[in-house]
Amino acid sequence: MGDGASCLPIPPEEEKRIVDELMEKSERNLKEGNVYYVVSNRWYGSWKIYTQNGQQYLYSKESLDSQNSNHVSSNTADRPGPIDNSDIVSSLSAVESDDLELHRTLEEGQSYVLVPQEVWEKLLSWYKGGPALPRRMIMRSDNSYSVEVYLLCLKLVDSRDNSQSVIRLSKKASVDDLYQKVCSLKGLELEKVNIWDYFNKQKSVLLARSNKTLEDELLQMDQEILLDVLDDGSSGPKLGANSRNNLSLVALEPLRLPMTIAGGPTMSNGHSVGQNIYQKSSLSSTSSSKDDAYDAYDSFSSTSKTEKGGFAGLQNLGNTCFMNSAIQCLVHTTPIVEYFLGDYTNDINTQNPLGMRGELAIAFGELLRKLWSSGRTAIAPRAFKGKLGRFAPQFSGYNQHDSQELLAFLLDGLHEDLNRVKKKPYIEMKDSDDRPDEEVAEESWRYHKARNDSIIVDVCQGQYKSTLVCPACGKISITFDPFMYLTLPLPSTVTRTMTITVFYCDGSGHPMPYTVSVPKHGSCKDLSQALGAACCLRPDESLLVAEVHENRIYRYLDNSMDLTGVKDEDYLVAYRLPNRGAGKTKLEVLHRRVERGTLDSVRGYDRKLFLTPLVMQLGDSLTGADIRMAVSRMMSPLKRTCSPCKIDNGFASRASDEPSDSNSDHSGLMNHEMLETDDEDSFTGELAFHLSLVEDTRASVIKPIQKDTIIKPGLTLKVLLDWDEKEHELYDNSYLKDLPEVHKSGFTLKKTKQEAISLFSCLDAFLREEPLGPDDMWYCPSCKEHRQASKKLDLWKLPEILVVHLKRFSYSRFFKNKLDTFVNFPVQNLDLTKYVKANDGEKYTYELYAISNHYGGLGGGHYTAYAKLVDENRWYHFDDSHVSPVSETDIRTTAAYLLFYQRVKAVDPDVQMGETSQGHIMSS
Repeated sequence: MGDGASCLPIPPEEEKRIVDELMEKSERNLKEGNVYYVVSNRWYGSWKIYTQNGQQYLYSKESLDSQNSNHVSSNTADRPGPIDNSDIVSSLSAVESDDLELHRTLEEGQSYVLVPQEVWEKLLSWYKGGPALPRRMIMRSDNSYSVEVYLLCLKLVDSRDNSQSVIRLSKKASVDDLYQKVCSLKGLELEKVNIWDYFNKQKSVLLARSNKTLEDELLQMDQEILLDVLDDGSSGPKLGANSRNNLSLVALEPLRLPMTIAGGPTMSNGHSVGQNIYQKSSLSSTSSSKDDAYDAYDSFSSTSKTEKGGFAGLQNLGNTCFMNSAIQCLVHTTPIVEYFLGDYTNDINTQNPLGMRGELAIAFGELLRKLWSSGRTAIAPRAFKGKLGRFAPQFSGYNQHDSQELLAFLLDGLHEDLNRVKKKPYIEMKDSDDRPDEEVAEESWRYHKARNDSIIVDVCQGQYKSTLVCPACGKISITFDPFMYLTLPLPSTVTRTMTITVFYCDGSGHPMPYTVSVPKHGSCKDLSQALGAACCLRPDESLLVAEVHENRIYRYLDNSMDLTGVKDEDYLVAYRLPNRGAGKTKLEVLHRRVERGTLDSVRGYDRKLFLTPLVMQLGDSLTGADIRMAVSRMMSPLKRTCSPCKIDNGFASRASDEPSDSNSDHSGLMNHEMLETDDEDSFTGELAFHLSLVEDTRASVIKPIQKDTIIKPGLTLKVLLDWDEKEHELYDNSYLKDLPEVHKSGFTLKKTKQEAISLFSCLDAFLREEPLGPDDMWYCPSCKEHRQASKKLDLWKLPEILVVHLKRFSYSRFFKNKLDTFVNFPVQNLDLTKYVKANDGEKYTYELYAISNHYGGLGGGHYTAYAKLVDENRWYHFDDSHVSPVSETDIRTTAAYLLFYQRVKAVDPDVQMGETSQGHIMSS
């Protein structure tokens, strides 16, 4: 690496201006082949700090200590050293930049940034360093662009001595490029070389030299390829259309990033009777002949459910257990199996701009047929994985992912590929306008089906009733929306306990901490309501909630504020204020510890703040007497029992310096009664406390408050209340010390076996009314403004296949967590009839048939699946390639993540009598 810049550095603002201009220019000229460079975010972040005008002013809790010393802390960033990418490169031994391997777990924006070639050249000229990590921009099949950060890594096995070499190429490189690189590496002639796809150490496919891309050839990251060197005079096998040896090839072309969910929020599904698969139409295919697709269909055409199938496992291609788990659950879904084992050619939609030209559906159908025809031989889902990575680049690598996210994409992609609606009509949704729910729901479903009609919609999609209520005008909006699965929070993720100390601003009681339970993602309004009920708030009072930090008010919490911004280690207080004081001057009283003879000292007073600040509301026309009276009233509950001092409305004529040693619980009430008068003439003694008015935000001007001081009105007044030895004798300040944390960390946070909860309690939590978040405001058509409305969901229509997602993973700005709570879910007779609000007279009973399990913690772990073979009425455990029987009593575990239920069709007893003794049959 270089030692630094060779010339004098230019000003940081100029560096930033040049880079910004080059970035904007690059964004206007996106095209395939553009070169970008990967730069460590550790270095780039320090450069950004340095170039933001060279100086940053930090205002935060962490900087309050420096602000307290009466100045604003400035942080001038140093000029960064040479560019250093060593933290994102796994090995620096490679000669060529293209051969440098990046760590596999990097995240853009967190671990690295991408800069255009022009920006890299500028940064390199200013700072030197490296190594350079160039990457090219490629075009996806949806005509969008992306930078190929991770090159395709292939392990070349030389058949002559079994030695291995690593080859890195773009997945958009051609097979001919691969031959060129291998021959250059090995010093061989092109005519004497054959390269085989050597997946699982089997020569399954001979890669013929052509312009087809490595992606088209379904080559996967880290897989092996075999080098065959031909002897003189010999010739390689004849390459033709069938060189891929019966490996069915699915159409190619990638990606479709913004994906819809069957026209609704997170949803799609359906069911129909099969038709003809693999039409010879305009479907493109990566195979050398489209007849391969017909061959694949013929090989499976005799497959039927009467044959023993469904026992095959799926090979793990490298962190693909999440995919295997979700697929096993889907391929054991009876209506899905019957559909894809049938003929669905006419349903394939190659023109849908939201779909994938039918390619994903074909790849999935082909994989399902293999799984149901291969006996117990494990299948390598390479073709499907390759197709999935093309259309959903988030799944293209070999990092661990979420099986629920994969399932959501797959169901949505299958729906769009199999959507029978070839041209979606434009439909303008009508308002409910107080019409009956049944009419609005039926109309919404009809409109939805006019645009979305597939096996996925038919089988897996239900309908919500969503009710929004405006908090300002009471406007009610009712809509009916489709859903594809239910994401149920676990009760421990729904609520949180918070401890807040409540202060009486009228001096009628001691401060008191209360612990309340509130919605975890609720608002401060929820906290105020819970707190008001706990402290018996009167109708003529309201609560002002604030966060205290470093013995001062850090911020006030507005009712619309999201509680997720409050951390467990924060300190919250609430002040009981009279409603009639709304909109008046707010008085903040800060406590300062001082020594005798230093009351007039201004310098460094902030460093001596202690105790909890007090807040009250006053009128607009204020004098020093008003403030002294208000402070005396609020402090009265803290006064110790009567000392020889003459107490008169907060003043003490100190006849004796001997304080009393006894306390009285009712002294506060007594003093409160004494303070009911507002007569200024009653101030006859020396003020027990020395009060000072802080006249500017930086506390550089402090003015003593006398009885006749005229106070300039303002929204907030800050007053310093000084404590010396005498005040400590007269008042018990222990009530103002040691605020409790919002949630005390301790032994309760130890990971212990949690109490079991029922699936119904999760459903109840999901359907509970809650306010919208501040970032999800609703536009009220009546108020003509965005409002934080309350939202209530109800189940209106349930599908035949019900997928339940247990929300075990939670993410926030401050932490990530996984809950291993045991959810007690029914295996049979899950009765949801009472939850369905449509009065259709039907019974909604379900039976479990598959589970996607997740073992371990965040960022890793392992996925498996349980699935029931309906024909055998027996459960099996699918752990990648390994398949084994499992008892039904063992399938309920803390690892259960996705639950798959099938509705039990009610049977007319007159029709069913004599046909079965089970009393029910599974719908199909």
